[in-house]
Amino acid sequence: MPSMSDDDTDSSPVYEALGGQAGLRRLVDRFYDLMDLEPAFRGIRTLHPTSLEGSRDKLHWFLCGWTGGPPLYVERFGHPRLRARHLPYPIGIAERDQWLACMRQAMADCAVDPALAERLDESFFGTADWMRNRAVP
Repeated sequence: MPSMSDDDTDSSPVYEALGGQAGLRRLVDRFYDLMDLEPAFRGIRTLHPTSLEGSRDKLHWFLCGWTGGPPLYVERFGHPRLRARHLPYPIGIAERDQWLACMRQAMADCAVDPALAERLDESFFGTADWMRNRAVP
């Protein structure tokens, strides 16, 4: 999956625009809070462990590097291998769409700049669609 980074410097405009590590942590925490709270996201919530702490950390670490900040996920686990790591979970169109809706709401709630949110959403869609591993009924 391509990075959202605009350049090869230590910190990209995307990472900075999202507020660095603290801003990304807020976004990830809101994402998982919504997943826990909103019935519309129940389908993707059931794919996660009872405690979301590990999921929160992993998404935060991944997004830091993906947006051009420090490669925290890669330092801990190596290459993300996103599709391979998600193959055990049934991901279809409904799960893809729930994940995207949850992230869109989290970005809105965290006041991510609308133009940046749109750009992120396009990238998130491409990745989420690529993660599908269940045939359309």
